[in-house]
Amino acid sequence: MNSKIVKKIGIVLRPSTPELKDGYIKMEAIFKNYDIEVMLEQQSAKMIGIAGSDFKEICQECDCLVSFGGDGTLISTVRKSFDFDIPILGVHAGNLGFLADLSLDELDDFVQKIIKHRYRVDERAVLEATVIKNDKEVKYYAFNDIVLTRTRVSNMIHIETLIDSRSFNTYYGDGVIVSTPTGSTAYNLSAGGPVLFPMSNVFALTPICPHSLTQRPIVLPGKFAIEMRTSEERALIII
Repeated sequence: MNSKIVKKIGIVLRPSTPELKDGYIKMEAIFKNYDIEVMLEQQSAKMIGIAGSDFKEICQECDCLVSFGGDGTLISTVRKSFDFDIPILGVHAGNLGFLADLSLDELDDFVQKIIKHRYRVDERAVLEATVIKNDKEVKYYAFNDIVLTRTRVSNMIHIETLIDSRSFNTYYGDGVIVSTPTGSTAYNLSAGGPVLFPMSNVFALTPICPHSLTQRPIVLPGKFAIEMRTSEERALIII
């Protein structure tokens, strides 16, 4: 995605962190110094005791969102803003993350690059999931991963997996992770899955503690549709 003129930005703060108020005030001053209008998300504003704006309104009016917190805050912001196709900048609040890798001290220099159009917007893959249970369908989007796992510690879960409606494998173990390239360095990595190039159009299918020598992680093209079925009444889906 090409760079564009940024005249108005929306800011989302990490929840339950009122101590971010000083950082927000500094951030707001930096943007306003370059004549960039700032809108603060309503729940974030309530947390630090100032006025804010509805998140949907922010996504409709702003040219860019800024997530101020950590990777979790950025991922949550991506999920909520998905339908608006708006770029997001991650600024970390102390601890360097994989995604929110810009510090508040570096923000002024970065805003200067924005003004001069010396930046690019990277497009990352997102998973679309449809959960079907009791004849009801609910759609979700995942920036990192989707996990189908067991709820009972004493039992394995059996997961029948199809690729483009064709039978692929039945996994026996603790569950299966479907990971985007961005999410490949999260739960997928801890489960022994591969690290994927962030801008690649692929995803990883990684079994969790499989009870088999032949069930290993696999990288699949992004165009494939994965269907996972289980008869377990207490299966847990994490998105």
